[in-house]
Amino acid sequence: MERKITLTRKTFETDIELTLNLDGTGQCAVSTGVGFFDHMMTLFTKHGRFDLTLKAKGDAVDNHHVLEDIGILLGKAFAEALGDKAGITRYAFQFTPMDEALCRICIDISGRSYLVYDVPLTREYIGEFETEMLEEFFIAFANNSKMTIHVASLYGRNNHHIVEGIFKCFGRTLKQAVTIDPNVKGVPSTKGVLE
Repeated sequence: MERKITLTRKTFETDIELTLNLDGTGQCAVSTGVGFFDHMMTLFTKHGRFDLTLKAKGDAVDNHHVLEDIGILLGKAFAEALGDKAGITRYAFQFTPMDEALCRICIDISGRSYLVYDVPLTREYIGEFETEMLEEFFIAFANNSKMTIHVASLYGRNNHHIVEGIFKCFGRTLKQAVTIDPNVKGVPSTKGVLE
């Protein structure tokens, strides 16, 4: 079964289209208008070995509308591409170092959206990326993918390294969670559904 999807989202504030292939090779073509975030999405897809095409235009207010809406649409894309979730690994966690920083992400594709976020950053911006938008992106993604996600920066001094480590870790952890495990028969839940 092909786990690939194309979605669009158009509001008064944003215009976004994306194509996601869960079983890709890490190919990425991203243009969001926020250079640092483009870099983060490229790292995410490379380390998660997802294929992602993403074009987004936001209003000129700030990063908030476009980055939150990307989180919404990307979360929906994962939820829809996973279908009934039969055979997936479901749970995954990773630790990822980035120079002096160490990040941890834990994921449960549970059908229940929940975010635990513990990433203390000390700068307001990295390039034109507003650092408070990192949490907003993950809130939007968790709510729309219906996943439980724990995101933590265990330590680090350089904000760029911390955020980069988080996106690499996110890709690696999500890949592990969505991987089809030949030993899993049906949906990996005693309920029989993950919704």
